[in-house]
Amino acid sequence: MFWQQVVSGLAMGSIYAIVAIGFILIYKATEVINFAQGDLMMVGAFIAFTCINYLQIPFLVALVITLAFMAFFGMVLERLVLRPLVGEPAFAMVMVTIGLGILIRSVAGMIWGYDTYQFQAGITDHPVRIASLALSSVHLWIIGITLILIAALYLFFSRTKMGISMEATSQNQLAAFLMGIGVKGVFSRIWAISAVVAAVGGILLTPIQFLNYNMGFIGLRAFPAAVLGGFGSIPGAIVGGIIIGVSETLAGVYLPAGFKDIFAWIILIAVLMIRPEGIFGIQDKKRV
Repeated sequence: MFWQQVVSGLAMGSIYAIVAIGFILIYKATEVINFAQGDLMMVGAFIAFTCINYLQIPFLVALVITLAFMAFFGMVLERLVLRPLVGEPAFAMVMVTIGLGILIRSVAGMIWGYDTYQFQAGITDHPVRIASLALSSVHLWIIGITLILIAALYLFFSRTKMGISMEATSQNQLAAFLMGIGVKGVFSRIWAISAVVAAVGGILLTPIQFLNYNMGFIGLRAFPAAVLGGFGSIPGAIVGGIIIGVSETLAGVYLPAGFKDIFAWIILIAVLMIRPEGIFGIQDKKRV
């Protein structure tokens, strides 16, 4: 039972890590905390659901369509909503992303309704026996696809010219601009990648949770994972997501009812009291 719950927690933690990576990609490049990240995840899941269930498009083709749409959607959001606010106070940017999330959720409810749908995302669930363990194939698929996504992002940011320009922009926007990098174009591409990552997280989430317009609230549960690992650190987001996912799952089994919903925040508060910058964060010191 314990190890089965650990694997289940790893699967949920993988989704938390994917959403947290989306938070961090946008924050590193633009210094904006996008609280609509969870709602982008919801939209991606609904687009895939529509393509497969209503339009009868094969899963792989539907996946390509979904990711392409989400990349375009992310670029449109950055161009129309966020770019006009460049230079405004951080508080204004945060409030805009919160309002954007509410707007996306409301429009999704009007388009797809407020019912709850079952969507397996092309993954068939069957038990996989490893020694004495009976594990869900869905959980193993989620963990495996998350590892592939993380490896792809690592190769993109470390081996491609576009990825290196994005990494340079995230470290120093002015220096990147002086070196001839189109910073505004980088912002659009970062939002596109973040929306694609969110869509992957949403598609992976639907086999283990039902699909509905409120599923974007998982972004609020992935946010502690990003902070826990050190906001701005992609490895930290991965570790933070796993810690939150496993601890939540074990708390739901071994602790009294209600602890599962708050355990992520308990861990976050405890860690930040000891290490405010997070596990992998770097503490900035300023001379006054």
